[in-house]
Amino acid sequence: MLTGCSVEDASCGGGEYPVMTVGGTGSACVSNGDEPPKGYVRYPEGKVPEHVGDKWDTYWSTHTIDENGKIIKAPDAGV
Repeated sequence: MLTGCSVEDASCGGGEYPVMTVGGTGSACVSNGDEPPKGYVRYPEGKVPEHVGDKWDTYWSTHTIDENGKIIKAPDAGV
């Protein structure tokens, strides 16, 4: 029997980590050991969403990282 959050609620599956689009609020999952694809960056340490709807998932729906690595309000956030 499983307890806690289901796999569907996790940002990424086992053996993967989440990345975000540069300048946008999109995200993807990358296999551990691989670098993010072009146009994506790792989330800043300590600010990585782990589950859909958690504190950091919500935060990154209105913030992004620009091409210089600075956290900014997301232009496509609609707020």
